[in-house]
Amino acid sequence: MMEPSVLLVDDEVAFVETLVKRLKKRNVRVSAAHSGYEALEKLSASGPTKTDVVILDVKMPGMDGLETLARIKEEHPLIEVIMLTGHATVESAIDGMKKGAFDYLMKPCEVDDLLKKLNEAADKKREHEDKILEARASLISLRRGD
Repeated sequence: MMEPSVLLVDDEVAFVETLVKRLKKRNVRVSAAHSGYEALEKLSASGPTKTDVVILDVKMPGMDGLETLARIKEEHPLIEVIMLTGHATVESAIDGMKKGAFDYLMKPCEVDDLLKKLNEAADKKREHEDKILEARASLISLRRGD
């Protein structure tokens, strides 16, 4: 099983640097962005198959996490998003889940808990990709008359 490829999005630079180091020690392929805009640029530049999961802070200046989540799901629907915040409310959690978030974790969270969620989210993305490939193969087969 391949480790997930992750984009960590948070405006708190020290938090990002620390979490990136902790995830890399656990062989997670991780990159970082410090705003919703930067995250969308990185996802567009790398393509949807290069990133499995986005860890996304809810409270950020400019484009907040919920708006960024909506844009990610619109532009890259297969990428799974885990919302991460130190300011969680029930309302923002429900709103995030309605907009397509895979899950919601509170800061600070245990790295092992985050890794478990990352792997579950990456597995879900890969299952969707496999189903799409199977559907395309079946369609090609039907067109050929196999």
